[in-house]
Amino acid sequence: MKIFDTHTHLNLKQFAGRLAEELELARELGVTWHNVVGFDRESIEAALVLVDEDSIYLTLGWHPTEAGTYDEQVEAYLREALDHPKVVALGEIGLDYHWMTAPKEVQEDVFRRQIRLAKELDLPVVIHTRDALDDTYRILADEGLPARGGIMHSYSGSLEMAEKFIKLGMWISFSGVVTFKKALEIQEAAAKLPLDRILVETDAPFLAPVPYRGKENRTAYTRYVAEQLAQLRGLSLEELAAATSANAWRVFGLDGEN
Repeated sequence: MKIFDTHTHLNLKQFAGRLAEELELARELGVTWHNVVGFDRESIEAALVLVDEDSIYLTLGWHPTEAGTYDEQVEAYLREALDHPKVVALGEIGLDYHWMTAPKEVQEDVFRRQIRLAKELDLPVVIHTRDALDDTYRILADEGLPARGGIMHSYSGSLEMAEKFIKLGMWISFSGVVTFKKALEIQEAAAKLPLDRILVETDAPFLAPVPYRGKENRTAYTRYVAEQLAQLRGLSLEELAAATSANAWRVFGLDGEN
């Protein structure tokens, strides 16, 4: 069994000096590949240090909470970073109306600029959206997606909204939130969406799944997300792992035998 954690932050300070330990625990729980996401200059630099690990791939972008700092210099920096051969997507980008560290119009402009950059560079997009699903959909529908589409990271909306994103060309990724007892809407989406359009992730060190809810999340805990999806869909864990890993290889443009 081989599980692909499509969104983790092994590049953050919480994991400094612990990479070998984290990857070993992940292997023990069947988590074989890790997409490490850098979302500002510091986390991008830290992500680029991890690329010698065969199991690690990178997604780099400018988070919506950082939208107020985005300018031509940042875009030039991103272009250079995104040229690294281990980069498989541009993100996480999008809208965050919870923290509102930048006005909506600024977030939208930066979101659109990075979608266009991803299309130019032929990279899929990884989308962060918080309290902003409708505007996120509107912008993605308006701009159009890169050829390989993109990922709705840590999806937290309805089945119906997920189906709309899939029609645009997106994959839907589920995090530890899908294991929470009250996450019934998210669980319905996880149970009923097409199997070839779903992914699993941790967003470590955030959003730890049951049985570790409220504690530090670890990339190894993707297994518990996969177990929940398998149970919801009436599949074996091996079947769910194989399907979601194949989906990850497809959206990231990777050879599944790596």
